Amino acid sequence: MLFVNMNGMDAVNLGGLMKGYITEKTLFGHDDVIGFGEENFNVKEIPMGKANKIIIENHYSKKVYSATYIHLGVFIDNKLIGVLQYGYAMNPASQASVVKNTDIKEYLELNRMWLDDIAPKNSESKAIAYSIKYIKRKYPKVKWIQSFADERCGKNGIVYQAANFEYYGEHSSIFWTLDGVIYHNSLMTRNPKLSKSAKIIQDGKERATSQELRQFRYLYFIDKRCKKDCLLEQKEYEKHYRATDGTE
Repeated sequence: MLFVNMNGMDAVNLGGLMKGYITEKTLFGHDDVIGFGEENFNVKEIPMGKANKIIIENHYSKKVYSATYIHLGVFIDNKLIGVLQYGYAMNPASQASVVKNTDIKEYLELNRMWLDDIAPKNSESKAIAYSIKYIKRKYPKVKWIQSFADERCGKNGIVYQAANFEYYGEHSSIFWTLDGVIYHNSLMTRNPKLSKSAKIIQDGKERATSQELRQFRYLYFIDKRCKKDCLLEQKEYEKHYRATDGTE
């Protein structure tokens, strides 16, 4: 594995790679990009099984999304302290209703993110920024990224604001909780023969509880030209929530 340091160095050319990229040799001797960052803080690929286990054990949803295909670990001082998972949206082919002229391979959604509380302040936004650097190099077809901040997390997307995402409004969704696991309301109408999660929540609906929550949409345009094709109206950033004692 080769690490190219970012701190105070000129760009280093390694088969076209710039400083900050983490690579490893393939069987054919080529440098394959597996991450991005600094020696003491970086994101890099980890096995799907390890990423899923961390999300199930720690993320508030207690479940993973089957259409995720990029699994990045967040490492501080070589210790794995978080996971970011990217993939398709809940409706995988819905990208053209957000940004027209977008092929299904040309966008990503940040499906899951969790960082341990031991991570320093601003680690979430830093990890997102580094993951985008990685995606730009490893998945050059991707033109934009979408993510949703969930009301239950206590702030309406301040980590995305810090990572230079743009805000495109909010909507409300119904979520169901069953045996500590959270399910989106759309699973109530999905064919249970085609979705294990749909079958679980539909069969257990009588025991489940529902809650309507606000979702805040953020977009990051890797290809800035795509912004003109966005079908949504950009909004001013909203301030994060006030705590119950009135403090920020």
